[in-house]
Amino acid sequence: MAATTAFKGAKSSRWRRFVLKPFVFVQFFFGIGLLAIALKQFRRKNTHPAQSPELIAKDWEILYYRIIPFRAISRAWGWLTNCHLPVWARRPLLGLYARTFNCNLEEAKDGNLDNYSCLAEFFRRKLKNGVRPIDSASAVVAPSDGTVLNFGRVTAGMMEQVKGVSYSLGEFLGPAYWRNGPEVQPAGQTELEYEKSLLVNKDNDLFHCVIYLAPGDYHCFHSPVDWTVNFRRHFPGALLSVNPSIAKWVAGLFSLNERAVYVGRWKHGFFSMTPVGATNVGSIRVYADEKLRTNCTKWALPLPYYDRYMDPTETDSDEIPLHKGEIFGEFNLGSTIVLIFEAPKDFEFKIRPGEKIRMGQPLHVTGSSVKHEAAAH
Repeated sequence: MAATTAFKGAKSSRWRRFVLKPFVFVQFFFGIGLLAIALKQFRRKNTHPAQSPELIAKDWEILYYRIIPFRAISRAWGWLTNCHLPVWARRPLLGLYARTFNCNLEEAKDGNLDNYSCLAEFFRRKLKNGVRPIDSASAVVAPSDGTVLNFGRVTAGMMEQVKGVSYSLGEFLGPAYWRNGPEVQPAGQTELEYEKSLLVNKDNDLFHCVIYLAPGDYHCFHSPVDWTVNFRRHFPGALLSVNPSIAKWVAGLFSLNERAVYVGRWKHGFFSMTPVGATNVGSIRVYADEKLRTNCTKWALPLPYYDRYMDPTETDSDEIPLHKGEIFGEFNLGSTIVLIFEAPKDFEFKIRPGEKIRMGQPLHVTGSSVKHEAAAH
């Protein structure tokens, strides 16, 4: 008995020495590191004006931030939100969530909280017919409810994620070989050359728009234009938060995160729509692309990105024709939609940074040639 007890005690001692103590030390230094980053950022905000380059995270800070196991946390959150809720718990729990994030239950197709079996089902709630009218006169409408982070013309292959913080068009979309099949991107291609290579009509320009979906927003996203999708590129990426405060801090945030880039054509040429993943987004689902699997382990998806050609010549793969306002997919919590598209040079947006928008409302002013052509159709 004494020998057994001594053996167990020795085994326990080894466990503490080789596993528990190092784990505690890692947690301690990790916590100290995060606190140091937070204090450093607080000091920067007090000593530098808003939108100063000094407020953008340094490479080492981003690296440290990415050490946090956001992907595992998000998978755990996805599992938790799909757990079945007993009927007696639905109204208090879902009601608390609705009040906390200002969800408008009057717009829900089913406003009875007792009918939602889990939190994820409530996230994906559908709306009543007619509560999101699609502007028929506008060629480009909002693809979702949310807050406008930024928009504008793509300049020299760069886009603003928020004012003063830019990211690369080429890094976000990846190699532009979706029209002619796999090929090597020209060596030494500049950001501007990459941008121009996307244009179908060289007299047009590229425009972009970033919309942030908060946890309380309607979580489905719709087609903003009439177009045809013929290519999808899935970047497994990270799952960093896309909250506006993080978007101001981490340059190139959307290029780091998991995303599904859908590319195709609309009447003016190139068009792409990208749902971007984020912390605690259980998954991104696109109804017409059942092969898409998001929020997987790195071992399941080890490559930087995965391409799918949606062409009638491909086996078991067809183009996806989408009409303006048609439902496209859904998030399992708030995230971000990025639109990048070709349009005439006089295209002008009708929105403001920070503005709350609703799916179906027009995104551009009535004076542009895009508007005139939409009216003619």
